[in-house]
Amino acid sequence: MCAAIAEEILDGGAAAPDHEIAIIGTGFAGLGMAVRLKQQGRDDFVIFEREPEIGGTWYLNHYPGCACDVPSHLYSFSFEPNPDWTRLFAPQPEIRAYLERCVDKYGLRDHIRLDSEVSEARFDEDTGLWHLRAGGRSVTARSVVAGLGPLTRPAYPDIPGIERFRGETFHSQQWDHDCDLAGKRVAVIGTGASAIQFVPQIAPDVQRLHLFQRTPPWIMPKPDHPIGRRMRKRFRRRPGRQRFLRRFIYWFLEARVLGFVVSPRLMKLMEHQARRHLRRQVPDPVLREKLTPDYTLGCKRVLISEDYYPTLSRENVDLETEGVREITETGLVTGDGREIEVDVMIFGTGFQATEPVPRGMIFGRGGRDIVDAWADGVEAYKGTTVSGYPNFYLMTGPNTGLGHSSMVFMIESQIEYVLGALRTLRRRDLKFLDVRPEAQREYNEWLQARLAGTIWNTGGCRSWYLDANGKNVTLWPGFTWQFRLMTRRFDAARYERAPLTAGRAMPVATNAG
Repeated sequence: MCAAIAEEILDGGAAAPDHEIAIIGTGFAGLGMAVRLKQQGRDDFVIFEREPEIGGTWYLNHYPGCACDVPSHLYSFSFEPNPDWTRLFAPQPEIRAYLERCVDKYGLRDHIRLDSEVSEARFDEDTGLWHLRAGGRSVTARSVVAGLGPLTRPAYPDIPGIERFRGETFHSQQWDHDCDLAGKRVAVIGTGASAIQFVPQIAPDVQRLHLFQRTPPWIMPKPDHPIGRRMRKRFRRRPGRQRFLRRFIYWFLEARVLGFVVSPRLMKLMEHQARRHLRRQVPDPVLREKLTPDYTLGCKRVLISEDYYPTLSRENVDLETEGVREITETGLVTGDGREIEVDVMIFGTGFQATEPVPRGMIFGRGGRDIVDAWADGVEAYKGTTVSGYPNFYLMTGPNTGLGHSSMVFMIESQIEYVLGALRTLRRRDLKFLDVRPEAQREYNEWLQARLAGTIWNTGGCRSWYLDANGKNVTLWPGFTWQFRLMTRRFDAARYERAPLTAGRAMPVATNAG
């Protein structure tokens, strides 16, 4: 650790932290936080990234066909519009390139420590500091902002014999580009958002593709199209046009909340459109029946695609709906006892979204693991702070997820809330801020009451929005502008505040590397 630790000058012998703020992750959350700190004149932060490159979800996910399912002009920072998107729905390489440009434009390179996974962060109540173990080094910070991301830890299916298969296997998030699928017999397990993007890309090359579907998703048409040079030039010359388009997209998507939350019966209108899309693209009535969901549209994540359904009609593609009983050395055994031999197995089975932090990583007051604090289900105050974990901020935390719009909008709302907390900490010379247990409890009781009548809880499906006990710990039950209003001002009265010793401010160490 290359930092000059300030001398112990406070009564009580507390030393300055190596960094005032430690940010974990370089996805939209971590980088957005860093940019806003820079814009406010703060340089006293470090960003830890476990991977060798920046990008978070958009670095880790690079499977064929990987793209955003929110229009590009909304899925970007409000303070950094990009007039050069080449498609309405940006492909993964463009999103990564956008984040790289943000890093360079705002001078974040010197703050980033790559290949530096935070394996442990432990709070010291006496000093008010977090002690982090990152990339084999020990560092301290006054505050920790965790941009861990809900779509970075892959989930694997619990299938007997999964370790026995002798062929090649990988998760869609960890796509093996060295694995040549041409002429191979391939099994894909899962039909979620990732699978409907990569299946059409690989199907023309493989000898046989067996797609294992547990529950069919609702799929809407994808209104994607190229954005030509002339239009991109207009956006550069007249930024107001792009701002208008962003606002139009935003309010168009916000209207969908009426069906998700306010009146789930309205989803029948979207369901009619989805059924028409299915009829138009799948002429075979037997296949169409297998692809027709038996739950209300919106209960699971609504997907968009123009090429997924036609791919399933290919002669070399089999849709398997009997489930997987077990995995053998050479393939799979279906629920009805058929043995299918394959050369490659790809898991498109999603992420551990309801478990945002792994056990053994975050320890708060009294040395308590944050996983133990969530024994009754993951929760936070305004999706951002957790009682017993002072000066710790979860980006894209519990119940900040969306089923209808851009997570970047939610991230920016959280950033402003955290900035308010950091200002309060500094201006009032506080050692730490810790959300009061009753504040967190009251907020989550209100939240779950609002979720009770939503399509996600009542639509008749089992989705990754719900934890093992059926509690919705993932989604925000309302309009995104409501969340922004709720987080526009830091409500210090809802927090326990501990002053620094003798009321004097903690000096910041001079960071030398």
